[in-house]
Amino acid sequence: MRVKDLVFKFSDELGPEKSVFVYDPKTGLKGIVVLDNVARGPAIGGVRMLPDVTFEEVFRLARAMTLKNAAAEIPHGGGKSGIIADPKSPNKLELVRAFAKGIRHLVDYIPGPDMGTDEKCMAIILDEIGRACGLPRELGGIPLDEVGSTGYGVVESTEVACEFAEINLSGATVAVEGFGAVGKAAVKFILEKGAKVVAVSDSKGAIYNQNGLSYERLLKVKSETGAVKNYGEGQILAPEQIFELPVDILIPGARPDVISERNAHNIKCKLVVEAANIPATREAEKILHERGILVVPDFIANAGGVITAAVEYRGGTEKEAFEHIRGKVRRNTKLVLEKANEEGVMPRVAAEKMAKERVLNAMKYRGWL
Repeated sequence: MRVKDLVFKFSDELGPEKSVFVYDPKTGLKGIVVLDNVARGPAIGGVRMLPDVTFEEVFRLARAMTLKNAAAEIPHGGGKSGIIADPKSPNKLELVRAFAKGIRHLVDYIPGPDMGTDEKCMAIILDEIGRACGLPRELGGIPLDEVGSTGYGVVESTEVACEFAEINLSGATVAVEGFGAVGKAAVKFILEKGAKVVAVSDSKGAIYNQNGLSYERLLKVKSETGAVKNYGEGQILAPEQIFELPVDILIPGARPDVISERNAHNIKCKLVVEAANIPATREAEKILHERGILVVPDFIANAGGVITAAVEYRGGTEKEAFEHIRGKVRRNTKLVLEKANEEGVMPRVAAEKMAKERVLNAMKYRGWL
């Protein structure tokens, strides 16, 4: 399908407002930016760097940001961008600088870190265009990956959702897909709540130990060998097998669409809390809902990162950011799950209805509707 056809396929009353493709022949940069909706303010959204990132993925992520930012009640719209490149490329920072130059005119877009980019990348973007979030501390930022704000919010959401799924979080068994910035923080904070993390995966494999896994040991193994499967105690599995383990809670925290119609029928948990952006297809969530498995949507559970970014952008502190995350994420999780129960719909339907109403109201105030 041509890009033009994709744009119109996904267009609705919210957006996207603008889709931009960035190319720089000198560096070989190929980039994508989607500004979905800026009615609530300039869009905040991450810059994803992966060799297989697509326009469709960036659009879906931009829409998720529109809904996430509205649900979190921060004064920002939704956008997202992608750089089509290997994040391990030797000219990574050169590509980031070229990308920043290419988006200078998109004044309603505030870039942040995402998969494949970090605070160093944001420092370069700030240097070029004067706007970015998720910056190094030396530049007044609150480094999202370092403080683990997204993972912290996911765990706060999980604790609230456990009440609806009739799970005692203390002692509950947990599987975490992805041991990047979000997954690491989720493991750390959920262990502090008394849960037992029995399985963790990355792109090279998964480790499963019914007796539980140590956060410190996982960090050490990942740092020294590059793969959590080398943990040394437990069963080594293929990455996709983590979704079929008999656990209480499953936290998908890496790539999009890892839960789909292909494996939704094999999931055995009671609760799925989406730490990654769009980790499940809508069809898969419907299957899980019909099977009685509770799913907390991504833009409700993983809003901790963008809440921190918004606090940073207006000059707030790390302590303030965590207070906002705890209050907003817990409140929204409870509100969405209560509405889903009352109306007999999937949590995503209830969450989207709530967020869309906030965006549409902002559009009316702007005179856009």
